[in-house]
Amino acid sequence: MLTIVLVLLGTCTGAAAGIGFRRLKPRSDWSGPAEAAVVSANEGAMAALAPVAFDALPLGLVLFDHEGNEEYRNQFARTLMGQHHLGPLISAAVAELAQLAVPSALSGAGPHPQPEPVLERTLDLYGPPRRNIDLRVVPVAASDGVAGSMVVFEDVTEQRRVDDVRRDFVANVSHELKTPIGAISLLAEALSEQDDPATTARLTGRLQLEATRLANTIDDLLALSEIESDRMEPVEVSVETIIAGALARSATGAHERNIRIRVDHSDEPLVLHGDRSQLVSALGNLVDNAVKYSDPGSEVWIRAASDDGRIVLQVEDHGIGIPQADLGRIFERFYRVDPARSRGTGGTGLGLSIVRHVVMNHDGHIAVRSTEGVGTAFTLHLPAATEETEEETEEVTQ
Repeated sequence: MLTIVLVLLGTCTGAAAGIGFRRLKPRSDWSGPAEAAVVSANEGAMAALAPVAFDALPLGLVLFDHEGNEEYRNQFARTLMGQHHLGPLISAAVAELAQLAVPSALSGAGPHPQPEPVLERTLDLYGPPRRNIDLRVVPVAASDGVAGSMVVFEDVTEQRRVDDVRRDFVANVSHELKTPIGAISLLAEALSEQDDPATTARLTGRLQLEATRLANTIDDLLALSEIESDRMEPVEVSVETIIAGALARSATGAHERNIRIRVDHSDEPLVLHGDRSQLVSALGNLVDNAVKYSDPGSEVWIRAASDDGRIVLQVEDHGIGIPQADLGRIFERFYRVDPARSRGTGGTGLGLSIVRHVVMNHDGHIAVRSTEGVGTAFTLHLPAATEETEEETEEVTQ
């Protein structure tokens, strides 16, 4: 994107520069007043349009003259360079690049200026908050020897973060799939050489466990991919239906750990407008985690209530809790607070990431409160169904 914008900027800046030069130097090839009037009108329109176009760009643009004096900066540059902590660092980097570009532009000035090199630099600021700024400077040379430079910079913080998440995701997927596949291969080899029934039964059990772990990881990856694709089938769905679906998923695990799941919701009917399978998946993952990480014999609470046009769903456990240092990362894919405990419970590390994406798809938000050794509470705030959404659903059904 930055390369394309640089080309456009170079074209516009060259046109604007040409307008300025023609205004300063009389032209000898005009054929008459009519032609002069047309040219002047076009030049005036271009000169008025250029600053508006530059201010609309989602990146910074700063123009310098041949002596390195700043002549213009667009709105994005004014905003970013005007920030208290970030501004001075960006301003210094921009000024330094401009000074480096001017000698190159001057050397290319003449009757036939040569293409000038583009100087690049990355400014990594570790914050907080962390910011990554990519800068480029393009030397500008005119045929009459007047030279300057154009510095363009872009805030690529979010792009870098997404790239890092993508790389981590690929690495984590490779690891998560390779581990059970390797275990299955070793167990199958060991099983083929066994004649002892007891050992065979034990290895078979381990083989089934690893196969289930692999299947769960693949299922969660497919579920996450489908949720991230934003393919939704919104309908009117009652909160009771969502809770029932979540309880069905966790019933076996709760019975094995002797954990009682209690439900507390208001007497009034609570209805959401959303994708039923996604909402059941989100609440089911929260209940699953609550059961897995609670002490045997304890209780898990599911609460539902209405609050100012929103439905509030909360899942609270009395388990090991989450350290404060990990709260900011628990929604990352494959992130585990306690990897050893997750392997024992069969967790894939994708459950909370699925929950977050479901909540985002439904224009809601999620909050978490946790104390180590006491327990954790996840609270979902989701828009309640309105009369308008109910009418829309009826029309689609008909």
